[in-house]
Amino acid sequence: MSTVVEHVTCPFCGCLCDDLTVEAEGVEIRKVRLACSSGQGIFMDYDPRPRRPLVDGREVEWENAVAEAASILSAADSPLIYGLSSSASEAQRKAVALADRIGAVIDSTSSVCHGPTGLAMQAVGEPTCTLGEVRDRADLLVFWGCNPDASHLRHFPRFSLTAKGALTPNGRADRTVYVVDVRPTGSSKKADHFLQVDVGSDFEVLTTLRLLVKGKEPSVDTVGGVPVAQLKELVERMKSCRYGVAFMGMGLTMAPARQLNVAELFTLVAELNEFAKFSVLPMRGHGNVTGADQVLSWTTGYPFAVSFARGYPQFSPGEFSAVDMLARRAADAAVIIASDPGAHFPAAAAAHLERIPTIVLDHGPSVVASHARVVFPTAAYGVDAAGTAYRMDNVPIPLKRVISTGRLTDEEILDRIIEAVA
Repeated sequence: MSTVVEHVTCPFCGCLCDDLTVEAEGVEIRKVRLACSSGQGIFMDYDPRPRRPLVDGREVEWENAVAEAASILSAADSPLIYGLSSSASEAQRKAVALADRIGAVIDSTSSVCHGPTGLAMQAVGEPTCTLGEVRDRADLLVFWGCNPDASHLRHFPRFSLTAKGALTPNGRADRTVYVVDVRPTGSSKKADHFLQVDVGSDFEVLTTLRLLVKGKEPSVDTVGGVPVAQLKELVERMKSCRYGVAFMGMGLTMAPARQLNVAELFTLVAELNEFAKFSVLPMRGHGNVTGADQVLSWTTGYPFAVSFARGYPQFSPGEFSAVDMLARRAADAAVIIASDPGAHFPAAAAAHLERIPTIVLDHGPSVVASHARVVFPTAAYGVDAAGTAYRMDNVPIPLKRVISTGRLTDEEILDRIIEAVA
């Protein structure tokens, strides 16, 4: 029987577009309307066939796989739980509960992308807003170190560049757009102004903008490869706009100075509010990476890289982040949830992950699952499981179940493991 589900949320990226329509016949998804190419892949390429868990590559019953996972974690002295960002917040809470129960380190993909953003936020605060406010009010947009034209394919039409809102009825015609990056991108081609910064010079350019906002003159003509005259023009536009929003990406978090770059941008935005309403939003990647930060923050007080080894949460990026734990061989077992560090981590960290007993919860194949001791083929949130995810602006969005495959969710598997290790 054919079914049509409307107002479906795409779980691919931090935009969490919630206006999709999905047509399915039984467990086969036939058509997805309004999704970008990335979102199409999430639904159309999904394999709904039932699968059983694996232990050492052999199919076993669910209770046997849970018992093996519990045995591994009970025997471990320094277990690591990692991933979370493509799972639902309900499962993320269970992952924290498991970490607390077994004295594990828990970390999300934030530590390898927007971790510096979290550190900057702790240091100087974050003058932020929602994407709805951007759509309805913003007449000046600054994209710094990010390329939504390639990474967040519906961000421009739904929320920013061409979106029509209450005070921006003409969409693109009502906005001035700047892109600041180290090289031309698809986004820079769509902007009104492109400032090309020398690699590693973002901090100097941001500091100069703060200097100019305060009405002071730099003693040079060029900063970070950008003429000061262009920076002055940007400052005048920022000070005179009705509502400006700066979007920042990993071009700042992964560049030299890392969190200092982000802190300088956040401080610049805060200081601009003396002259005009201005906000800043990080361009978050995974569908629920913002939710991982939220859940860890509510439950532990910290957004990522948290250790329960002493019986209470400790926060130490660079020590308890997953890459560092694995690279220095500090973890002796791992639970990987809805991510693939085997494909994306540095060689030393990925190699150690192959050496230790690993438990994987994921809805599809991965490099890390190919050598894991235990693999749980779980349901995909937003496809065959319902749940909650947080959009990049920290707004919670419901994820619908559009097909019913009978697969267990990450939340259910984690709950069973918690009971087994108890």
